[in-house]
Amino acid sequence: MGLTMIEKILAKHSTNDGAKAGEIIDMFVDLRVTRDISGSNVLQQLQEKKLTVADSSKTFFTFDCNTPNIEPEITESQSLQRTYARENGIRLFDVHSGIGSHLMIDQGLAVPGCTMVSGDIHVNLIGAIGALGQGMGEKDITAALTKGKVWFRVPKTIKITLSGQLPVRYSGKDLALYLLSIFGSNKLLGYSVELDGEVIENLSLDGRISLASMATEMGAITFLMKPNQEILDYCSYKSKREFEVLLPDDDAEYEEELHINIQNIELMIARPGRPFELVPLEKLKNTGIDSAFIGTCTNGRIEDLRIAAGILKGRKIATGVILKIVPSTDEIWTQALQEGLIDIFKEAGAIVADAGCGGSSSGRAISNSLGDVTISTGNRNFPGQTGRGDVYLSSPAVVAASAIAGFITHPDNIPDQHQTLFSFPKKEVVHNEEPNLPIEANKPTILEGKVWYIPFDNIDTDMIYHSQYTQLSDIKEIGNMTFSHLSGYEDFASKVSPGDIVVTGNNFGLGGSRQQAVDCFKTLGIQAIIARSFAVVYERNAINAGLPIIVSAQINHLGLQTGDIIKIDLNTGEICNSRNNKTVMGEKFSGIQMEIYQRGGLL
Repeated sequence: MGLTMIEKILAKHSTNDGAKAGEIIDMFVDLRVTRDISGSNVLQQLQEKKLTVADSSKTFFTFDCNTPNIEPEITESQSLQRTYARENGIRLFDVHSGIGSHLMIDQGLAVPGCTMVSGDIHVNLIGAIGALGQGMGEKDITAALTKGKVWFRVPKTIKITLSGQLPVRYSGKDLALYLLSIFGSNKLLGYSVELDGEVIENLSLDGRISLASMATEMGAITFLMKPNQEILDYCSYKSKREFEVLLPDDDAEYEEELHINIQNIELMIARPGRPFELVPLEKLKNTGIDSAFIGTCTNGRIEDLRIAAGILKGRKIATGVILKIVPSTDEIWTQALQEGLIDIFKEAGAIVADAGCGGSSSGRAISNSLGDVTISTGNRNFPGQTGRGDVYLSSPAVVAASAIAGFITHPDNIPDQHQTLFSFPKKEVVHNEEPNLPIEANKPTILEGKVWYIPFDNIDTDMIYHSQYTQLSDIKEIGNMTFSHLSGYEDFASKVSPGDIVVTGNNFGLGGSRQQAVDCFKTLGIQAIIARSFAVVYERNAINAGLPIIVSAQINHLGLQTGDIIKIDLNTGEICNSRNNKTVMGEKFSGIQMEIYQRGGLL
């Protein structure tokens, strides 16, 4: 039986004889990348463990979120990273450069068939050129920098063949949202996805990047696409070197093969706080907006800016509406300037910011207040991620059209003139008391504790530990922010006790790669987390931190209530509810997971 595309890539980058689905291998990493919002934590681990970078030529520091930054702590963090890069011969892409994952492609550093890890959860967008990128936590990044490799579980592959043709003005983002409306956040969870068919063959590099960057929102490891001749020519020109294109074998074994005809594709919009809850634009038309945003790693390419400029040319943004535009790289910013796109944006009344990921969770280009409504080309809109208002997700054409109208509208249905001004009541902000809880460091294989039963699916990392607190380093402060953005559990940190066990639903920990979303539980003394399934990067971060996590598809059969006492056997996976003596099975610890747990963490 032949190999899938990801198996081919991993086999080439593994010290093992092969790389079949289900195997855990050591993956050699071609490109090892940090970013500004987590780089200082990586440096701290390097210094504390007295570790050195294995190969500076394969290591890159990128500053792409806090551009520009306005906080002294961020300035100091960036300064430390600049100094380390200079002293160790590491190439640094500074605040003016743009988004790291885009730079890796446009600078010819990422080529088809290569591997890359980064603190950016959306670095899997290099699947657009047939390469494997993985967002990982700080311990993984540190390991990659010092060892040149990380452990990796070879995923199963689903092949999706897309037939038909995208209508005029439909972009890769519209295709991504359409697929998200089909698969949601769970159906592709943990899979590598090969995208094939005439739709992909005809998709531009920019369209492919938009589509590939949304794999994370669908729970997939990556969306891998065979590079067509246009992609190969681009990568050859940019890299100035030869590379091996790794394609699936004709007899590759897939978990499932799906065929989707996109002839009925609609313009879709994601509802606020629910990037995986898509509805046709028609159901939301005339929804008033306060602001609009075009950018992030999903939609800051030159093709996106051209689409927006074509709609904005000769028009004005509605009174009371702010449109912010952030090109993904400085090269694209310059190209937009040379093509006259920046003039069009400024004439229309838009704000054009420095290149970067300004619309991401820690970015400075987009932020809204309670009651505000924003329409954005971002890849996610979790509550509180870019402010306290509502954020709808759509494509560049819809965002530009809506900014002109002052309400959500179709690009073919823009009114001649419209003015909109509206306000909403503000709600009181509630601050929780800081807990004073000890940290336990026992490593038994039989755990027993009181349950916190939180029967929700898709609890994301902003609900667990919001991005606005990523600069905190004090242990008590980190713990105090746990679940601060999870409705109904904002006071969790003040009520939890050391030794408690969290039990929850599917896809726990989707979203960002921040380590604090794991460390906050360790700080509070949480013994373990049981879930029906975990998001891929969250699972890695928890295992690497030595926090026991257990997957159990049967956990609902225990009849759990908050306050129940349960017992967990990490060696067998057995979970027992002491109140009713019901027992179910979870996944027992693998050898690697047990080793890391007993060692107290990956590093």
